[in-house]
Amino acid sequence: MAHLVNADLLSVIAAPHPDRAPLPPAAHLGAGVRLLRGVPYTDVPGTRPPELDLWLPERRPGAPAVPVVLFAHGGAWRRGRREDMGYRMRGWEPGPFARLAAAGLAVASVDYRLSGEAVFPAPLDDLRAALRWLALRAPELGTDTGRTVVWGESAGGHLAALLALSEGASRLRGAVAWYAPSDLTRQPDGPDTPEALLLGAAPSRVPGLAREASPVAQVRPGAPPFLLVHGEDDSMVDCDHSRALAARLDEAGVPVDLWTVPGADHVWHGLPEEQVERLFERILDWIRRITG
Repeated sequence: MAHLVNADLLSVIAAPHPDRAPLPPAAHLGAGVRLLRGVPYTDVPGTRPPELDLWLPERRPGAPAVPVVLFAHGGAWRRGRREDMGYRMRGWEPGPFARLAAAGLAVASVDYRLSGEAVFPAPLDDLRAALRWLALRAPELGTDTGRTVVWGESAGGHLAALLALSEGASRLRGAVAWYAPSDLTRQPDGPDTPEALLLGAAPSRVPGLAREASPVAQVRPGAPPFLLVHGEDDSMVDCDHSRALAARLDEAGVPVDLWTVPGADHVWHGLPEEQVERLFERILDWIRRITG
C-alpha cells in the first residue's frame, strides 16, 4: 500500500511535462518584441530539463502566424549558452535575437546536451525534440512551424546541418550554418579533441558514428535549401568544410548558397563591425526569402 501511495505522490509532485506545462509570462522588451525565457521543451530522465528562450513578435489580433528560426549555439559541443550568437554580437543593442523578432520572425534559441553530459546523437536528438515541441505549441505562440529555418554557429551550425539533413525534418524550410564542421571523419584523432568528446571516442575508433555525425556523409536529395557562410581565414574550422558540404549538396540537387568571407577568422574575428552588421542583414534577407 505504501508503494502505491508513493507512486501517487510522485505523480502529484512531478513538474508538468513540457508538452502541457503553462508557458511562462512574457517580458515585453519594446520595439514589438516579447521574450519567454527558460521554457522546458522536453523531458530527459537523469539530466537537467533542456530549455529554450523564445523571442517573439508582439501578437496582434488577426495577425498571421510568423516563421520560426530555431537557433543552436556554438562552443565545440562542450560549452556555450543559448542566448549567445557569438562574441561579435554580444555588445549589440538590441541583440541579434531581438532584431530577428522585431523583423517579424520568432526565434527559439535552445539548450542541448553538451559532450560532458551525453555523447552524439544526444544533442541532435535535443534539436529534434525542440522542433517537435515548437510544432505542438505553435497555436499558443502564434508561429508557423511549416516555415522554420534552423540556424547554428560553429558546433551549432554542424547540428543545424544534420537536423536539416534528417529524414524527419520535413517542417524545415531552410538551414543556415556559420563556419561549421562538416566532416568529422577527417578531424584530429586524439582522445581529447572536441570531436572525440562529442563521439565518445576518437573518430578513427568509431568510424560509423563519425560518419553518422558528418553532414557531408548525410546529404540526401530533397533536403531543404542551405546557406553556408564561412570565413576564408578560419583558423579553427577550415573553410574547406563548407566548400565540401556545398559541393555535396549541389551534386544531390539541393539548393545551396555558399558565402566565403575574405579576411574573416572563426566567429568573424578580424571583420570590421559594419561588415558583421551587413552579413547579419544579408542572412535575414535570405531567411525572409526562404520563408516568404
